[in-house]
Parts: sequence; structure tokens; C-alpha cells
Amino acid sequence: MEHILGLVGRPFLHILESIERFGVFVLFQVRLVPLYVHVMRRPKILLTQIDVIGLGCVGVVTLTALFTGMVEAIQLYSGFHQFGIESFIGYTIFLSITKELGPVFASLMLISRSISAMAAELGTMRVSEQIDAIDILGVNSKEYLITPRIVATVISLPLLVIWFDFISISSAFFISTNVLGINPIAYQETLMRLGEFDDIMTGIIKAAVFGFIVSSIGSYIGYHTSGGARGVGESTINAVVYSAVAIFITNYFLSSLFLYLDW
Repeated sequence: MEHILGLVGRPFLHILESIERFGVFVLFQVRLVPLYVHVMRRPKILLTQIDVIGLGCVGVVTLTALFTGMVEAIQLYSGFHQFGIESFIGYTIFLSITKELGPVFASLMLISRSISAMAAELGTMRVSEQIDAIDILGVNSKEYLITPRIVATVISLPLLVIWFDFISISSAFFISTNVLGINPIAYQETLMRLGEFDDIMTGIIKAAVFGFIVSSIGSYIGYHTSGGARGVGESTINAVVYSAVAIFITNYFLSSLFLYLDW
């Protein structure tokens, strides 16, 4: 009987523990709010983090965007060609990339490249007691280590998304007009007539929100690492997994919100 009750109650216990951990995470982020005003005190640290987090992802984001645009063009052509509306491929690609694929794919690349490194770096500093040493010296470790990384990510990710949009749309145009034989004038006219700046802004706003979420998760998990080298590895894995899942969940709610606002 005790075994049966244990099987029934264990899932509820895990749910309650997850709610508790989420509450602790939210409280931790709330306590960081007053520290953001001090970020500009150390502009060198902020610029360094922008270089590490943002510029470090340019290569992988460029490669991902290049092939995303080409694949989008090929896949849409196979369907649009049946109805003779190939000229609408450009606008469809523009809409899907700027509003959805750009923010999500760029965020995933940033998670795999920068957020994982962020969690591993902070985790290593925690288990090697470097963070404790910073606190002992009278420096607020959260202000010194966490807030610059979060602000740098919020700044970097929208810029990466803009770059992703440009590369993917350009590669789609090249494949559509030079490989698939679509009229470039009709392609551009349809895109210019139907495309709107609000579509680009939707992706940029999403990117800023995604940047805050993934950097908050990565820095929080890394900052609270324990268990030596194995703990650092587990923190890195958890940061990547939780950040990626959070991106997809947040993307759904933001897309629903923009649809409700007719934006």
C-alpha cells in the first residue's frame, strides 16, 4: 500500500518542487532589478560581454540563416508552383523569417553557443569559489557577473536577428531567381507591396524578450552550480534545455499576443 501511495504521490511532489524552484528563480530575478541601473558603471565589462555573447555567434547565425533561406525557397516553390503564384514566395519567406524563424533560430544558436558557455563559466567560478572570493572582497557578485551578461544578451540578440533576417531573405532571393527561375521583378514587387516594417519589429521585440529569458536562465543556473566538475556539466545541460524549451513556450504566447493586438 505504501508503495502504491508513493507511485501516486511522487508526480505531485515533483510538480510542487518544480513550482518552488520556479518561484525561487523569479524572486532571484526580482532582486536583480535594482542592480541594472549600475550596469553602465562598468561599460568595459558590458562591451566585453556583447563581444563574447553577440559577436561570438555571428558565424553560426550566418551559416544557419544562409541555409534556412535557401531551404525555405525550395520548399515553398514546390507548393506555390502548383498554383502559379511563385511571386508570393518572397513575401511568405519574409513573413515567416522576420516574425518566427529569425527570432527562434537565432535564439537557439545563441543558446548553443553563448548561454551554454555562460552557464559553464559561472558554474566553474562557483565550484572553484571564485564567486565567494568576489563577495568577500566587497564586490556584489550579482552586479559584477550576472546583470552585464543579461543586458549584453538583450542588446545582442535583436541585432543577431536583424542579421539573420537579412542573410536568410537574401539567400532565398538568390535561390528563387537564379536557381528556381522566378521573375526577380515580380518577386521584389510583391515583397515591397505586402511586406511591412511591423513584421520586422515583431521579431526584434521577440528577440529582446528571448534574450532576457535565456540569459536569466543561463546565469541563474550557472551561478547556483554545485557538485564540482560534474555539477558544471549538469548546469550546462540544464541551461541549454531549459532555455530552449522556454523559447518555444514564450514564442507561442508572444505570437498569440501579437495576433490579438493585430500586429
